[in-house]
Amino acid sequence: MRTDPVTLQVLRNHCRAAAESMATTLYRTAHSTFVKETEDFTIQLLDAQGKTCAVPLDLGATWYPGVDYEAAIGLVPGGYEAGDIAMTSDPYSGYLSTHSPDTNMWKPVFHEGEIIAFAGGHIHNVDVGGAVPASLSRTLTEVHQEGLRVPPSKLYRAGKLDETMLRMMLTNVRVPEQNWGDLKALVAAVNTGERRILDLVRRFGVQTLKDGLADLLDYGEAQARAVLAGLPDGTYHFADYCDEDGVGGDPLRLKLTLRIQGDSAELDFTGTDPQTLCSMNVPTGGHPRHSLILVGVYYVLSALSPNITLNFGTTRPFTCILPEGSVVNPAHPAAVGMRSLTCARLRSLVFGAFAQAAPERLPAAPAGSSSIINLAAEHPRTGRRVIAAVAPIVGGGGGMPHRDGTDGSGADAAYLKNSPIEITESEAPVRILRYGLMPDTGGAGAHRGGLATVLEFTTDAPNATVTARNRDRSIFQPWGILGGKPGAASTFVLNPGTAREKDLRNTDLLDLGPGEVVRIVSPGGGGRGDPATRAPAAVLRDVRAGRLTEEAAERDYAVVIRKGVVDEPATAALRAGRQPRQGFDGGEARRGHEARWDAAAYAALAEALAKVPASRRGWLKRKLFAAVRGAPEQEPRAVIAAAVA
Repeated sequence: MRTDPVTLQVLRNHCRAAAESMATTLYRTAHSTFVKETEDFTIQLLDAQGKTCAVPLDLGATWYPGVDYEAAIGLVPGGYEAGDIAMTSDPYSGYLSTHSPDTNMWKPVFHEGEIIAFAGGHIHNVDVGGAVPASLSRTLTEVHQEGLRVPPSKLYRAGKLDETMLRMMLTNVRVPEQNWGDLKALVAAVNTGERRILDLVRRFGVQTLKDGLADLLDYGEAQARAVLAGLPDGTYHFADYCDEDGVGGDPLRLKLTLRIQGDSAELDFTGTDPQTLCSMNVPTGGHPRHSLILVGVYYVLSALSPNITLNFGTTRPFTCILPEGSVVNPAHPAAVGMRSLTCARLRSLVFGAFAQAAPERLPAAPAGSSSIINLAAEHPRTGRRVIAAVAPIVGGGGGMPHRDGTDGSGADAAYLKNSPIEITESEAPVRILRYGLMPDTGGAGAHRGGLATVLEFTTDAPNATVTARNRDRSIFQPWGILGGKPGAASTFVLNPGTAREKDLRNTDLLDLGPGEVVRIVSPGGGGRGDPATRAPAAVLRDVRAGRLTEEAAERDYAVVIRKGVVDEPATAALRAGRQPRQGFDGGEARRGHEARWDAAAYAALAEALAKVPASRRGWLKRKLFAAVRGAPEQEPRAVIAAAVA
């Protein structure tokens, strides 16, 4: 290591402080609620090759601590000079931006004519044009429908704004003033980053800074390898499901084989379903350490080593195998706007695989579905059509080794902040009727899963459109482990409790009439450990706090509560008659699906799909699923073989 340990730790803290200063600038100057309140943005301090060296830990999204800008940086024509600021929002150019609403931006930092670092970050624009308000829906089938895409290009050249490029971008979006406001906030953030990096040069010297950034990556790598070395070598298999591979489609299966050998790990996604006919694909370009794929790994490492340094070096011990033409490595022009839905399931997939390697140290499944609600309508006060984020509906965390899962916004989606109701109602023609926690939704366990969030709202505006992206877990529940039960499924209902009630399930595009009411409930977190071993006093506390009903206490925990106290003799008798619960529980829907679609059936499906080009596999998968449904008395393998023949 080129930097002495004391200096490296001091530099590490300064780099994190620089990243936090950038994030604070962005947070305080952004225009849209989704950026300034929900905090769907990231900030990175990058080395001269575009590798992330430091990120803020308290502001913004936590998806990208190991993101690699190098490919996108190299695609900007003409090289760089002082004052340049480049950007991209094209998922297929350098595989940096991962869907069109995400605008990534970076600025080279020069010292005596040499690029010594970059300041970078991204924002999620609420709308970038395209076929639907807010630009994202599972109904879309190709990336061209998902709004404006900007390949890696310069927005500023030597400090001068490219007015033509800006005009082109703002012409193609529905709320140009909002977009430009957020873009200016990101510009301010990377300018702040440039100043802070040059401050570090003055404090430490340019060579110490360059050496230190390289050593920070090595330090992150060494810490990650130490975590892996503490896990048992082995091969661990896990699968998880998105409810549908498109509107009214079939289950989307994600398959992971985790191989841990010494201080390195391979994540092999062979067996994962082909790229979908909708927008749930995850654009990676096959990058063996793509940040989207490794999000779950960052969380696992942080759980196993809470003080670990998160940067690009942290990703080096991991190698991902991402089959070409699969949902985790789609071919252009596959739609990718709803990649965040699939990424939520990828995180659960990674958690499940690592939980087999360290079951005593890792939690059950989190909710795994963060529904982002946007409303597009004419605002009665201004007469202008607005697009505003209503709230992210995030579910509970999974039961943990040492405590219950976090209620309402837990685990891997905790960074999504809720928007204050007053701000939401002032910016959009919406009225919030209910917002809080939903009882009886956390998976039962010795450590209970976190509770779901419920939101009810209405609007008086005519011709309102609601987009509810990332709708999932209405069928396949968040799994419990070590005898814990799964968390409750998500629900989405129009006009609940009336004659016009309609179950919307995973609908993500809805026309809403004046006075109609929408209720959305997120999933709950999975439980951990046998519920019958939970202390009756803890169950009673949950009942008194409104987290659990008395009926659920008796049904799920074998705790009888009468007149507000535990009936100890009845509880002891009820528990004595119960069989101990062990192992994994994915819920009734998963058991029913895997009874028909077992490992042999999926192997036959994979063999059949491999015989056709990647662009046809999604279509063929649907045909084969339909054939299997149409022959319920036959073995799926035989049906698939006959259909292919």
